[in-house]
Amino acid sequence: MSETPRKADEIRDEILRLVALYAETAHAPAPFEAGRSPVPVSGRVYGAREMQLLVDSALDFWLTTGRFNAEFEQRLARIIGVRYLLTCNSGSSANLLAVTALTSHLAGERRLMPGDEVITCATGFPTTVNPILQNGLVPVFVDVDIPTYNIDVRQLEAALSPRTRAIVLAHTLGNPFDVAAVTAFAAKHGLFLVEDCCDALGATYDDRPVGTFGDVGTLSFYPAHHITMGEGGAVFTGSSRLKRAIESLRDWGRDCYCAPGEDNTCKKRFDWTLGELPHGYDHKYTYSHLGYNLKITDMQAAIGVGQLDRLDDFIAARKRNFALLSEGLGRFADRLILPEATPRSDPSWFGFAITLRETGRRNALVQFLNRRRIGTRLLFGGNMIRQPYMLERTFRTVGNLAASDRVMNDTFWIGVYPGIGPDAVDFVVAAMGDFFAGHT
Repeated sequence: MSETPRKADEIRDEILRLVALYAETAHAPAPFEAGRSPVPVSGRVYGAREMQLLVDSALDFWLTTGRFNAEFEQRLARIIGVRYLLTCNSGSSANLLAVTALTSHLAGERRLMPGDEVITCATGFPTTVNPILQNGLVPVFVDVDIPTYNIDVRQLEAALSPRTRAIVLAHTLGNPFDVAAVTAFAAKHGLFLVEDCCDALGATYDDRPVGTFGDVGTLSFYPAHHITMGEGGAVFTGSSRLKRAIESLRDWGRDCYCAPGEDNTCKKRFDWTLGELPHGYDHKYTYSHLGYNLKITDMQAAIGVGQLDRLDDFIAARKRNFALLSEGLGRFADRLILPEATPRSDPSWFGFAITLRETGRRNALVQFLNRRRIGTRLLFGGNMIRQPYMLERTFRTVGNLAASDRVMNDTFWIGVYPGIGPDAVDFVVAAMGDFFAGHT
């Protein structure tokens, strides 16, 4: 090795040593102080390793996806047990790519066409539903079940019509939906299934990871989620054709599938005849889809690599906090409907959903908790058809969506993320007790 690379490596090693020292000094978690420390619903949990990897990537100055992204995709695909996994810039983009891929010519004769219907839940996050509308498809809203907060599978048959082509569902707050019922229904009627796993990394159904039952699965790596890289998401599938469609849609719609920095993976870059282009038109500038640019940077992926090392511990902490909340809040079962896991599932909890038995009391409770610095969130969009942007959209509903309205009015959730320790959980339980003691 010449002197210049050796010197650069020595400098790099020293920088990374100092980064670790800085992280341990400046970013050490503060001890919990009841009544003074906040209890957020979510947050980033990180350490020296993530900061070292971030700086290591920055020193490469490889500004698009590179070695860290390749490692992250390969490792996470192995963890989930899928053949193909592609990163993108958010969980919302992941859902957009997943649904749009089903409209691609690569999806075959079953491809979705404008006006086709897609069964989904009325309660959830907007960007589970939005890709249906963005692709000119018609959402068919089915109600949820309380206390799992997932689709009420008893309504699936009523949702079916001659135009039904797909199902798009989230595993709510890390709790798997009734996979057996949904997949049986999809198989019976030849429907695509997209699993939104953005809140459910690590959850299983019948000991099998969620996201592996349908045609496509999605993940989010926003700071609130099970692992983070700041902004980021992933789409995964077992289908080589859908993988091609997803990759093309993510990368401007181009037909070329070369990795960044590569030019002739197909070995016929100047020997294609596609569309009405002249023979030999550069394959890197040939576009087979109406695409986007939804890639991440390698610096984001580097953080993700560090987070993967902590995933098992993160999931265990979430389960611990959920169990402690279930035990502690169980004494208020006459006032609260507590969340329940779907039978045959092992959730990877994103949050702890609570529905008040007495309607109209939610605002008073969440305001009380807020004064104690205990964070709360509503169950995302509540009943989505009540949202302002949905009022003039085209959709169908099954029944009166009474449970979704109940969620909209009486449900909220509190955090279980790994940054919360047992002392914080005890504080939350005690605060609930104080509220009910003063509101008999």
